[in-house]
Amino acid sequence: MSVPSMGDIIVKRQGGIKQWPLHLLLLPGVALVLIYSYGPMLGIAIAFKDFNPAQGLLRSPWTGWSNFTFLFELTDIFAVLRNTIVISAMKIVAGQVAPIVVALLLNELRKQWFKRTVQTIVYLPHFLSWVILGGILIDLLSPKEGIVNGLLGGLGIEPIFFLGDERWFPYTMVVSDVWKEFGFGTIVYLAALTGINPALYEAAVVDGAGRWRQTWSITLPGIAPIIVLLATLSMGNILNAGFDQIFVLYSPLVYETGDILDTFTYRLGLIDYQYGPAAAVGLFKSAVSFLFISVSYLLAYRLANYRIF
Repeated sequence: MSVPSMGDIIVKRQGGIKQWPLHLLLLPGVALVLIYSYGPMLGIAIAFKDFNPAQGLLRSPWTGWSNFTFLFELTDIFAVLRNTIVISAMKIVAGQVAPIVVALLLNELRKQWFKRTVQTIVYLPHFLSWVILGGILIDLLSPKEGIVNGLLGGLGIEPIFFLGDERWFPYTMVVSDVWKEFGFGTIVYLAALTGINPALYEAAVVDGAGRWRQTWSITLPGIAPIIVLLATLSMGNILNAGFDQIFVLYSPLVYETGDILDTFTYRLGLIDYQYGPAAAVGLFKSAVSFLFISVSYLLAYRLANYRIF
């Protein structure tokens, strides 16, 4: 093993000194993460306490696992957990399929101006908050004056209360979420399509392959690693069914199929003032999400050779 010379040591020290300004640039970001991400984690203790705001976090009495016991004795918790998983799973599947289909269709367009125009239009809803989109959807889906039910009435179909019927509400959440977010995924897949070697298509044309055969044999395998990566990473969001969207659009009429863990925690903690059980729900969700995220990263590493570092 070679021994480093004095010159090498001096160069390394000088390099480290020159990098100090770069490290100092990280301090504001590190401070924000510590304050807003790691600092609030001290509140996990509320899940094991009979928390009273007047007594504070330190003086509130410990209750052990009683908040979790109370939580799983509630009759609504399993319906809420079911709703969360079902809505989230449908969003994950539809959120993967829709961008792929649209990206493949846009990739076939030859008019670049039209392609860019469509790409911009489908991407715009991604930048709008659910407060704005919620108001738009309430007007569009109104049983009496909504455009959607007006079109259905013209076809002889009875008006549907999309936001007030527990049968239709989960599917309405999925479709509206895909409408808002599929433009972002479309851009990701279009970027992946640019990485496919054009010579493969030229060779396929020489062999007599049509557009469908080229798509099936070249395009889809070419973006398969990105599809696998995004699909596996999305598993970490299996308990995130979209608080903003559902909170804006749901009502007591659809609690049976539309109430999710996040909205249940909101009502339990901020409406009913049961801070301990609400914190227990949040901790349970975080633990399960951590498990799914770990599994998803492992699958992404095995299937798509994805590494964090």
